[in-house]
Amino acid sequence: MLFFTDTFHSWLMKLYRNSQNNMKMSCFGSIQSYKGQQYDKLKKEAKQKGNLFIDLEFPPDDRSLFYSQGKLADVVWKRPKQICENPKFFVEGTSAGDVKQGRLGNCWFVAASSCLAIHKDIWHKVIPDTQEQEWDENKPDNYQGIFHFRFWRDGIWTDVVIDDFLPTVNDELVYIHSQTKNEFWSALLEKAYAKLFGCYEALDGGELSEALEDFTGGVSATLDMVKLNYANDAQERTTLFARMQKESGRKALMAASIPAESSEDMEASTDTGLVKGHAYGVTAVKNVALEGSGLLSFFKSEKIAMIRLRNPWGKGEWNGAFSDGSPEWEKIPKNEREKIGLTFEEDGEFWMTLDDYCKYFKQTAICRVVNTSMFSLSKTWHEGLAHGAWKTPDRVGGCINHKETFTKNPQFVFDITESEDDPMFHLLQKSTRSASGEENKTIGFSIFKVEKNRRYRVHNHTKQTFMESSAFRNSRSIFLQPALKAGRYVAVVCTFDPNIQGEFLFRMYSSSANNFKALTLDMPKKGCLNYCCCCCFGTGVKLLTHIQVLKAEGLERQDIGSGADPYCIISCEREKVRTRTVEDTVNPEWNDSAVFYRRNMRKTLKVQIWNSNVIKDSYLGKHVFTSTADFNDNVQTVELVGRGKNGEKKPGKLYVKITQSRNFLAV
Repeated sequence: MLFFTDTFHSWLMKLYRNSQNNMKMSCFGSIQSYKGQQYDKLKKEAKQKGNLFIDLEFPPDDRSLFYSQGKLADVVWKRPKQICENPKFFVEGTSAGDVKQGRLGNCWFVAASSCLAIHKDIWHKVIPDTQEQEWDENKPDNYQGIFHFRFWRDGIWTDVVIDDFLPTVNDELVYIHSQTKNEFWSALLEKAYAKLFGCYEALDGGELSEALEDFTGGVSATLDMVKLNYANDAQERTTLFARMQKESGRKALMAASIPAESSEDMEASTDTGLVKGHAYGVTAVKNVALEGSGLLSFFKSEKIAMIRLRNPWGKGEWNGAFSDGSPEWEKIPKNEREKIGLTFEEDGEFWMTLDDYCKYFKQTAICRVVNTSMFSLSKTWHEGLAHGAWKTPDRVGGCINHKETFTKNPQFVFDITESEDDPMFHLLQKSTRSASGEENKTIGFSIFKVEKNRRYRVHNHTKQTFMESSAFRNSRSIFLQPALKAGRYVAVVCTFDPNIQGEFLFRMYSSSANNFKALTLDMPKKGCLNYCCCCCFGTGVKLLTHIQVLKAEGLERQDIGSGADPYCIISCEREKVRTRTVEDTVNPEWNDSAVFYRRNMRKTLKVQIWNSNVIKDSYLGKHVFTSTADFNDNVQTVELVGRGKNGEKKPGKLYVKITQSRNFLAV
């Protein structure tokens, strides 16, 4: 017994260590070194040579500042020890106040950095080896002027090495800096990110969701608050607040902005103190208790929905209701103010009511850190992921407006295996943000419900059921979260116009297994005789048969109450396809379809209807279609019979639509 206990304990510890490794891999996957530079190796070499590290891949001169002809006057590159006494990587950890924007128009990156600062579990991944990278007064030899950071780029975590030279003017940092003069983590983080894209100027202008994704490997969505009518619809506001609370609890990174409508509007202050063309990090989402009054307050505490935000400039705040020092705060009990950490400092952080938030902000960005670890106790998603490309001659079809070429795009098949789900889809074009200044392409994707046994590319999308299209934008990434019922689907990812080439990453996250994969074959391979998988019919394939089982009416009652839980089994040659089950009805609507590549024209096509039971399913009837039947793509109404060749007539009618073609690219 002792042997068993020790063995079990050893196995349990091994399982735990593997789970930790798997959780790390789910966050990082494999980590690659940017430009082949390895932090440990370079630091060791610098120490052996007795010289501080100088990064020749990102030198301390104008080449690292600009890709255009721009120039900053009097810029001097200095190491932190040349800027101040006792420099530190961190001073008392991180906070949103550690990140203040400099002369670069990268508030999107600064706001994301502010979000990063308040999520310790995330910034430990982006800023690894924090203790080892810190200046140590007791071990001065450990300082070699070298740091490294990690960013998620195009599906891969990338380790970026830099030296600690920073651009200054009059001994002041030019770009991002901390409120504490001897703290440098945010400035060094920005430098590493600039190196990843070629230079600092490449960070001038961008989308908040881009930086949030690069910090987390997560999935970002930008909510258009005007289009969703949050300002005027109280119910929608309540839904938004619940969503933001939920995402905050899941450690999502969030931010808000007011897009500038012109270059003159960029970073222009409004009457409320908010700035256009600027991103604010969301640092808290809370229901705040009001000061009670009267008998009712004894039984019920009234609360107000509030959101705390931070201006990455470190100054410039909202000046409306519940702004710093406003009289509205007198309605909040002192203990509640202390509980939410209320301060009235000029630090760029402020509170707003949900109503004012929805009235004045136009966009909310939410970046979910998606958990795919099977060992986690929190919600786990099932991931489908594929790298692909729009390339000539046959994968550059353009959007659905281009009917003749649309299906000549990359396609991905997936299943919804639960009765219904809200899967997340994320299309990311491998970013063109670089020292060349090249712009993003306009991209998006469309989703179709297809045959339950679809294994080959869609060639005629009008034969499929259109579900939903994403927005098409010239953004780095596109997000969509549709509501889908059980079935098989195909996503067609595309550029808006045809003949536009580029590379992309397409991801899907669902609540259950999704069998996500790329569709690459147009039809069964010739010469394949493998019947085991029921998908390859090879030499001798003569006909394509497409059947859509629409509905049934007047089926035989089987259960107490509404009657039955019917589903269909469609059989053709050696393949069987099952439709979804429709519960509590004798008049089911399935709208499910199947496609068969047929070798033997004399074989029949059969549809059986069954009633789903806990112990044993019961038979409701069938209809057998012969090869001589008139299949003309019109809706047919057919009778049902029992089992056997001479089965008795069964109650109910079946509605189907069947087409046949010798053109295997017809559907």
